[in-house]
Amino acid sequence: MVSLLINFTIFLTDVLSIAIFIRAMLSWVQINNQITAIVYQITEPILMNIRKIIPGVGSIDISPMIAILILQLVQSILLSASR
Repeated sequence: MVSLLINFTIFLTDVLSIAIFIRAMLSWVQINNQITAIVYQITEPILMNIRKIIPGVGSIDISPMIAILILQLVQSILLSASR
């Protein structure tokens, strides 16, 4: 049961990392459709909280990079705990 929960959490961190990466790529182009709106709805709660703690560097928003690093750290901790 615990391994199922760990595997699900690892899967969730992968999905969130991909969604944050897609959002970062979408910020370079102006595409307004339903998929873009869904990606923003999924990622904004995470990125908003990171932006409150760590402000941007000039005009560059580094919150996606920090979010992915945190998600990968959580994933690494879970993988080492499951062994």
